Amino acid sequence: MNSLFHRHHTDAIRFGYQCFDRILCNVVIQHLQVASACHSFLRHHRQAATVSAAYLKNISSKYHEWLEGRARDAGIPLVEPPRGVRRQDWVQPFFQQLDGSNGVAVILKTRERAKMVVSNRVNWLDMEWRYVYVYYLYLQHAQVGRMHLRLCPYFPFNSQVCLNGHEWLGCQLRQEGIAFDQRDNAFIDCADRQRLQELADRFGPTDIQAVVDELLQEWLPYFSPAERVQGCRHLPFISQIEYCDNLIFHKHAALHRLFDRLLELNYALGHPDKLAVVFGRPLFRPDTRTGQAEVTITRLRTPVLRAGFKNTSLKQYVKDRSLLRTETTCHQLHDLSLPKHIRHLPRLRQILGQSNRRCLDAQQDVLETYVDRGQLHELRQPTISPTGRRTPGLRLDDLRLLAVWQALIHLVHLIGHGTFRTKDVLEAVQHPLNRPDYKLSQLRYDLSKLRGKGLIERLPRTQRYRLTPSAYRVGVLYGKLYHRLYAPLTSGLLAPTGQPHKLANHDRTRLDRLYATLETALHRLSRYVGLRDTA
Repeated sequence: MNSLFHRHHTDAIRFGYQCFDRILCNVVIQHLQVASACHSFLRHHRQAATVSAAYLKNISSKYHEWLEGRARDAGIPLVEPPRGVRRQDWVQPFFQQLDGSNGVAVILKTRERAKMVVSNRVNWLDMEWRYVYVYYLYLQHAQVGRMHLRLCPYFPFNSQVCLNGHEWLGCQLRQEGIAFDQRDNAFIDCADRQRLQELADRFGPTDIQAVVDELLQEWLPYFSPAERVQGCRHLPFISQIEYCDNLIFHKHAALHRLFDRLLELNYALGHPDKLAVVFGRPLFRPDTRTGQAEVTITRLRTPVLRAGFKNTSLKQYVKDRSLLRTETTCHQLHDLSLPKHIRHLPRLRQILGQSNRRCLDAQQDVLETYVDRGQLHELRQPTISPTGRRTPGLRLDDLRLLAVWQALIHLVHLIGHGTFRTKDVLEAVQHPLNRPDYKLSQLRYDLSKLRGKGLIERLPRTQRYRLTPSAYRVGVLYGKLYHRLYAPLTSGLLAPTGQPHKLANHDRTRLDRLYATLETALHRLSRYVGLRDTA
C-alpha cells in the first residue's frame, strides 16, 4: 500500500489488502461460435446425415433428461426460483444443508436468453438468441469456495461461470492453516496478512480454467475426451470483473467521519480531469450518461459513492462498519484496451489496481489535513504511563493550561538549546492568571499533562524540558483561538454592547468589522453543514 491516501491515514488503518472480487466469465468453445463450424462438426464428427431442427432438439432433449436424472439420483434439489428474488440470497438455505461440505447445493431451472444454434431449414444453421430453459448449479468447490455455473442445454452448450476472489482466498488460507475472520465477502482480520496479499496476487487464469475443465467434464458429458483434446474445450472469457482495495480501520467512528467527508465532496470525483486521471485516459471527455459521480443507496441502506467511464465504474463504500472498499468494476474490457481472454488477468489486476489507487489519491487533495481523525479527542483523554500512572487529559479551554502554554511558547524558551526548567516559567504563568498563589507543584502537575501527550519531553539525566515542534504549533493555535476568537466572539454573540448590529459599518473599528465578517461566514458555514440557526 503505497498511495498517498494510505500513507496519510496509516495510523487509523489496521491493515489493508487488494484482490479480485466477483468474476463472471462466458465459457464457450471459441471455434463453435460460428454456424458453419457447428454444421461441420455435427456432419463430420457426429456423422449427422441431416442437421435439422429435429436433430438439434434431440440433442437438447437428451441433455435435459440426463441432467435432471443426474440431479434426482444424487438427491440434489432442482427447483424453479420465484420471480423477483435475489438468487444469491434465496439459495442460502440450500448451502446451509451442505453443512460446510463440497458439492452442489441446488440447481435452479429458469427461462432466459441464450445464444444457440438453430436450423431454419435442413442443413442450414444460424446462431441466434432464444428464450430457453437453462440451469444454474450453485455449489461449494474445494478450491474456489461458493460459486455458480450456468449451463445452456442447447448446442454448442455455451456456459457461464461466476466465482469470487474472496471465496478462493478463504479456501487457500484454510488449506495453509492460516486463521482469518471473513464477514460478508471481506476479510476483517488475518493471522498472516502478508501471506493473504501474496495469495491474492497469485490468483490467475489457471485457477479459473482448472475449475471450468473439472465442472464441465462432470456436468457436460456431450463432448468426448478426445474431442476436448482436439479443440472442443470450453474457454473462459471475462464478461464482468471486480477488483477491490480494502482498508480495515481501527475505529468505526474514524472511518465513518472520513467517508461522510468523501460523500460530501463526491462532486470533485466526477470532474472530467479527475476521471481522466482515475481511469488512465488523458484525453477522456465524459458525457452525462457515463462520466459523472453520484451517491446511491443500496437495498441494505448503504450509501455508495460511484463514478463511471463507459462500461467501467468505480465504487466506494463502507462494509461491516470498519472496512472502506474502493472497487473498480469493468463490464467491457474493450474500454481498457484489453482482450477478454482470462490469460490477460495479470494485466487486468495491474490496470484495475492502479485505478483504485488513483481514485484514493485523487480524493486525497480534499482530505489532506482538515478531517477529524480523533487527535483532538485523544488529547482530552487521560494518559496512562508505562508504569500505570494516570494523568488527566487536556481541556483546551482550561485557563491554567492556556497560561502554561502561553508561557512555554515565549521565544526565550526556543533560542539556544530551546530548553527550560519549571522554575523558569512559574512567574510567566502566574502573571496572566493573576494568581500569585499558583505554586510550583501545580505547574509540575500541569506540565505532566503535556508530557503525557508527548507535547513536551524531558532531557535525559537533567531537570530541563523541551517543547516538541507540534506542541509549539498547537500552543500558538489554541492560545490565539481562545484569546482572539472564542472569547471575543462569544462576548459579541451572548452579551453585545451598544447594539453593534445597528451601527453603521464605517462607525465600527476595523477589528470589529473583521469579527462581524467572520460571524457572517460562520453562519453560512453552519447552514452548509446542516447546523441551522434556531434564533
